[in-house]
Amino acid sequence: METAATAAAAVIVAIDGPSGTGKSSTSKAVASQLGLSYLDTGAQYRAITWWMVNNGIDLDDPSAIAAVAGKADIVSGTDPAAPTITVDGTDVAAPIRTSEVTSKVSAVSAVPEVRARITELQRSIALGAEKGIVVEGRDIGTTVLPDADLKIFLTASPEARAARRSGELKGSDVKATQEALVARDKADSSRKTSPLAKAGDAVEVDTSDLTLQQVIECVVTLVEEKRAAK
Repeated sequence: METAATAAAAVIVAIDGPSGTGKSSTSKAVASQLGLSYLDTGAQYRAITWWMVNNGIDLDDPSAIAAVAGKADIVSGTDPAAPTITVDGTDVAAPIRTSEVTSKVSAVSAVPEVRARITELQRSIALGAEKGIVVEGRDIGTTVLPDADLKIFLTASPEARAARRSGELKGSDVKATQEALVARDKADSSRKTSPLAKAGDAVEVDTSDLTLQQVIECVVTLVEEKRAAK
């Protein structure tokens, strides 16, 4: 006998927004609660950046980045309870979160050849998810999965985002964190290829004054409504 979870329609959910809006925590929790796969697209851009740093690629030269965009073998595990990411068989879940990679990921991800390569990878993962998937990033609803069943754009004030991110990065300077987030937003929003932007048909959720649990409940409700309508 089918349970409600297995009988529910498969949905592709795109969750976009800048850093510090609760995107990852919300996406993982929603996917877990609803029995969906989960994909952190930002980790894939971090992974290719880590590979380039490790291989001595000149990250000030977009043509050098473009020339090796297809070389790294990036594999993403989509279990929301334990998402994994490997590059050429090496577990890079920790090394891709270093400040060195963080400071360089915007430059690498702005190169069109990198975006084309990673976008293709993301689409294949999303379309292969049998029970549906929550895909989080910056250009999912606009570029990667423009036909997603549900598009959500999470926002929050720079102050709220910096406070959260500083809490995650224990002991970090809130003001410096806020400046870094704003700089990253500017870089991601102004790049020519697939900029950070809200899709026209996305539901915007301002998380500034909401607890994580409230954000999760809001998104779960939106997904369940979309499933029921399919």
